[in-house]
Amino acid sequence: MRCETVFFETYHKAPDDVAFCPYRVCPIGAHIDHQFGKITGFAIDKGIHMAYHVKQNGVVELSSLNFEKRAQWHVSDVPDRQADWADYLRGATRALGERYPLRKGLAGVIEGTLPIGGLSSSAAVILVFLQALCAVNGLELSAVELIDVAQQAETDYVGVSVGRLDQSCEIYGRKDCLLYLDTRSGEFQRIPAPENMPPWEIAVFFSGVERTLVGSKFNMRVDELKSAAYALKGYALDDGREGELEVPYGRFQDTRLRDVPRQIFEDYQHRLPTAWRRRAEHYYTEMARVEAGAAAWKKGDIRAFGRLSTESGWSSIENYETGSPELRALHEAIAAADGVYGGRFSGAGFKGCCMALIDPGKEEEIRRTVTRAYTRAFPALAEKFSVHFCRSADGVRGNGA
Repeated sequence: MRCETVFFETYHKAPDDVAFCPYRVCPIGAHIDHQFGKITGFAIDKGIHMAYHVKQNGVVELSSLNFEKRAQWHVSDVPDRQADWADYLRGATRALGERYPLRKGLAGVIEGTLPIGGLSSSAAVILVFLQALCAVNGLELSAVELIDVAQQAETDYVGVSVGRLDQSCEIYGRKDCLLYLDTRSGEFQRIPAPENMPPWEIAVFFSGVERTLVGSKFNMRVDELKSAAYALKGYALDDGREGELEVPYGRFQDTRLRDVPRQIFEDYQHRLPTAWRRRAEHYYTEMARVEAGAAAWKKGDIRAFGRLSTESGWSSIENYETGSPELRALHEAIAAADGVYGGRFSGAGFKGCCMALIDPGKEEEIRRTVTRAYTRAFPALAEKFSVHFCRSADGVRGNGA
């Protein structure tokens, strides 16, 4: 790995260790984890590596092969946001330090194996860093603690209202298994691919345009979903339907759409502003797709599962109203390609990449077909566009993972 070579060239010694965290893809279940929805996902065999060694003086010193600026801070004195790539790791240091005393720092070189954007690279870089920081400080975190700390780093420090989808896939994912997760209860199943499942693998199509959730419409979409939940709950309470709510007590209790049954939405959707109604429509239909997708996977019906993934992508475009022009064009090209079972854009949809489940026997045909269609639409991105074929993989192993 290049990060090991660069580490040796920089510090003139071999690293103590190399941590790894896989990227994740979510074929069905997009945009609903922050509403405590259910999701499906995979960890994949591409991700982020970090070569590191301990620093006894408590200093964290990091460089990235994907970004130019080097970062440095002390574990007991984490500065406020600097608006650079290392903010995620400053946030992770602060979140971990609130739970456990940190005395040792580290020097590290970080390397991502795929282009940035749409594969939960922020969660992956946090988790790879947390593995190293815990190791040098003699800490062993449970899977739930790892997820909590990683989520807190993004929500409280970076300021992005993420749910638990990314971290959960990257920790609970296992090779050849579909992760089926309830983000409210934390309960999950790893559903093995049945023996009758046709051959499959995961393709990642990088649009050539990197993205960031900071400053995007991501937080706005989360707020719109919460607003729809509060409004629907209020209508139900006003009409004496408190007993139908999942969490009926308290008009102004923190409310998510998971607390509001779909029938309430059906009865009152006409009273919602158009944007709120569309966001809620995506939530309820996506929840149904997740359930149907898990059932299809258990039966080995990857074509049905793929169709649901493609429908998920269209709902993200039409109801959630996300997906850049590049990702929409890429989604269309992938959906039309022979050998693709189904797929969608990956991540929040603000630039980045698309993923698909494909027939491995048609890799090169898919590569040619999608590349031709996409680069015709966006010739200026032809040099940056890329296709990567991946397999499912094991996630990070916290205690109990």
